[in-house]
Amino acid sequence: MADNTNVQYNEESIRSLDWKEHIRLRPGMYIGKLGDGASLDDGIYVLVKEIVDNSIDEHMMGNGKTIEIKISEHRVEVRDYGRGIPLGKVVDCVSKINTGGKYDSGAFQKSVGLNGVGTKAVNALSNYFKVQSFRDGKSKWAEFAQGELIRESGEETTSQRNGTFIAFEPDNAIFKNFRYIPQYLDNMIWNYCYLNAGLTVSFNGQKYFSQHGLLDLLRSKTDEDAIRYPIVHLKGEDIELALTHGNQYGEEYYSFVNGQYTTQGGTHLAAFREAIVRAVREHFGKDYAPEDIRSSIVAAVAIRVQEPVFESQTKTKLGSNTISPDPNSTTIRTFVNDFVKERLDNYLHMNHEARDALKKRIEQSERERKELAGIKKLANERAKKANLHNKKLRDCRLHLTDLKNEGRLESTLFITEGDSASGSITKSRNVQTQAVFSLRGKPLNCFGLTKKVVYENEEFNLLQHALDIENGVENLRYSRIVIATDADVDGMHIRLLLMTFFLQFFPDLVRNGHLYILETPLFRVRNKKETIYCYSEEEKQQAVTKLGNKPEITRFKGLGEISPEEFGKFIGEDMRLEPIILQKETSIQKLLTYYMGKNTPDRQRFIIENLKIEKNIEEMVLA
Repeated sequence: MADNTNVQYNEESIRSLDWKEHIRLRPGMYIGKLGDGASLDDGIYVLVKEIVDNSIDEHMMGNGKTIEIKISEHRVEVRDYGRGIPLGKVVDCVSKINTGGKYDSGAFQKSVGLNGVGTKAVNALSNYFKVQSFRDGKSKWAEFAQGELIRESGEETTSQRNGTFIAFEPDNAIFKNFRYIPQYLDNMIWNYCYLNAGLTVSFNGQKYFSQHGLLDLLRSKTDEDAIRYPIVHLKGEDIELALTHGNQYGEEYYSFVNGQYTTQGGTHLAAFREAIVRAVREHFGKDYAPEDIRSSIVAAVAIRVQEPVFESQTKTKLGSNTISPDPNSTTIRTFVNDFVKERLDNYLHMNHEARDALKKRIEQSERERKELAGIKKLANERAKKANLHNKKLRDCRLHLTDLKNEGRLESTLFITEGDSASGSITKSRNVQTQAVFSLRGKPLNCFGLTKKVVYENEEFNLLQHALDIENGVENLRYSRIVIATDADVDGMHIRLLLMTFFLQFFPDLVRNGHLYILETPLFRVRNKKETIYCYSEEEKQQAVTKLGNKPEITRFKGLGEISPEEFGKFIGEDMRLEPIILQKETSIQKLLTYYMGKNTPDRQRFIIENLKIEKNIEEMVLA
């Protein structure tokens, strides 16, 4: 242990950082975790949001109906047609903390960004940053590098429409090996459009537009054949909601505050979940269990409040209890409850078919819950005993539920198969943030089975308890669930079976970006001076060309062949993860039926057609 008794603590020990130094030294305080873009909450997406949020705030104030966004591999450009930053404050607005136009609630009544930090954080964390304002026939621009002003213009004459243009390139020294995943950006932009009906966003040349707001959002998330009744869409002043019930397991919510997608919910979502239960109980005059009322619900709720308080700079969870800073203002709980109670009750009185379908769905959930009760009790007792000596789980020290620890966002559970692979990961992992769950052979194909199988199958039950997702993903213990299997046919099959398990019973876990595939190298190419690990045939050829003179090439056939020392390099800072992403229009039921159903005609046709192609290739090679 170091001896610090002689370390001097005096005036020279105190250091003041300027704004950009502080942001670059502690980026997590401003944008959450860093990451490389594999997770939807990685910092590079927060940077995009911070800039687009400003343009959205302008639109909400009635300035500009179009936003243009261009995102290439490492560069982001955003152009809006709002009022434009006042030309005399162009530099200050992007480089001076606590400088902005949103402190006066008269200018921006219900905006997302209020603390004047977001754009400055983007500036400080970018290798290159440019801001340009167009205002009443005049323009001014400024360019920065890592927050440092490098050049600026004077006022120039322009023919362009009023508005603001911002371009930036994230600093690759901070966001190592980063890449933007198009599907994440696509979902982000659609959410902006759903929350701002009438807004047009052009993203890399493609137009995004929603006419019906949250109704369109829920239509994109549900299969018309699978919902029990037409989507209920209710709008009021500063509140909008849409809801229906389906046949899936769990509860599915999309919650928003002032146009911000609050992925972790907050006071407004808690109030909405409570309001649904209260309104349904009072309408039917029955004391239904909350879990039966909300089972299989798919809903979206958006509210607008003055000066919202979020629990972090990334604004993923609302902390406000009232709809305005006035201490006498209505609480969010009362506001949401009153609206849902009145408007949903009226809707059900006027739409008898929807009312009857909702009642039928609730009573079905009640029956299923009671049928499962006995099995769950026995399974949970077995799981408790197993947890004391759970040979399948090698746990880590930090978990996603450790709210006061920044490292919780790195908490990872590797699911792997076989003793050798599990052993390699276990020996090389970071015990602070990485846990390992070992499978015994191939898991059961649970497609088409009821949740009863989760409790009857010991492996599924122990996995459910390791993740702590029995009652939904709110208590999920790991930020990332990583399927780590061999890249051969058996490994691919195990991946499919595990993905089926999560999609069938815990789809929210996939929708919220928690499920990944671990990419491990297929080849090791080395000479006496250098070793290169290659993840594809193309990378192998490049490595051979680089090293030259017939380097040694090793083909890894399985995870168990990779030594623990080597494995540590693939699950550390440079770990390659492929996220499992559900497309906006994906129907989980149709997806699972196609891939995991019993020889569906479509799948048979696909296999036959591809076999013909392979046969033709073989004939060409033989010729």
